[in-house]
Amino acid sequence: MALDPFVHMEKKLKGAAARLRYDEKGDFPTWQEEARGKLRGLLGLDLMKPCPDDFRTEWVREEEGFTEHRVLFTSEEDVDVLCHVLIPRDGREDRLPAVICLQGHSKGMHISLGRPKYPGDEQTIADDRDFARQVIARGQIAIVMEQRGFGERGGTPEGPACHQYAVQAMLVGQTLIGQRVFDISRAIDILPGHFPRIDSTRIAVMGNSGGGTASVYAAACDTRIAAAMPSCAFCGFTQSIGLIRHCICNYVPGIMNWFDMGDLACLIAPRPLVIVNGKDDKIFPLESAMQQYAIAEKGYRACGAAQKLRHVTGPAGHRFYAELGWAAFDEVTGWK
Repeated sequence: MALDPFVHMEKKLKGAAARLRYDEKGDFPTWQEEARGKLRGLLGLDLMKPCPDDFRTEWVREEEGFTEHRVLFTSEEDVDVLCHVLIPRDGREDRLPAVICLQGHSKGMHISLGRPKYPGDEQTIADDRDFARQVIARGQIAIVMEQRGFGERGGTPEGPACHQYAVQAMLVGQTLIGQRVFDISRAIDILPGHFPRIDSTRIAVMGNSGGGTASVYAAACDTRIAAAMPSCAFCGFTQSIGLIRHCICNYVPGIMNWFDMGDLACLIAPRPLVIVNGKDDKIFPLESAMQQYAIAEKGYRACGAAQKLRHVTGPAGHRFYAELGWAAFDEVTGWK
């Protein structure tokens, strides 16, 4: 007898066919257009409508080497997005690359800012998750976004509160991942108009874990994102979120009938993509990540951009590896 439904579902997951995988025979741009449209539909993006941005600044502070702006804008009706925009104070007026920094499945964007608020934050930050500090040290603009369900946008001092938001989104044909992607796209719509030093042709997105997941989906859907660096999020759906318990915010109904993670990477091509994994990451296994990277390579080769794709592996577990990641990022973007 097979009383445990896990047995049945494991078989279905392992047998799922990604019907929109690029087969290397058709025209790659045509495939991308069709696949991107399908992905947007699965995420529920076409059901979300932008509205007037109602941009406002809460405060501006001068920090050592940079100016920090805490700002809000309206993404869609009744939805405000909170960001900190950190701009190097270098006495120049030229435009700079900007990196959208997305915290992972954590207690909030203060992690990306490197500012502990709650017990345990110091170790989280110590694992190279202080993305904004890293970006500013590189002489670039850091855009730190609070994602829906995290921190000041519905989270708690104990951690994220994704579950109810995710199931509410599904009830109306949307997904929490899609809503986070929508907010990222709205930031690209709005922030360059208020911060003239942002070079709108050089906006990247990065994040670890849940932030890495949002980075992949956002770059796959929005071609204005010039580069992406997801960390400890890139892995086959079956081997990670299928067979290992993860937060519901990782799930997109029906996606395995059409895509796996490597196919989403193909939608980012030919733009620079650095994939970071941890050798001992137990929830995004490296072996599966390498299999998905092989799929990504096919897409990048198809559009003549193999040199814009990198995969780096850190020596430990589920964290960011700043030295490895940024070195590869500089190779593929040439922004440094």
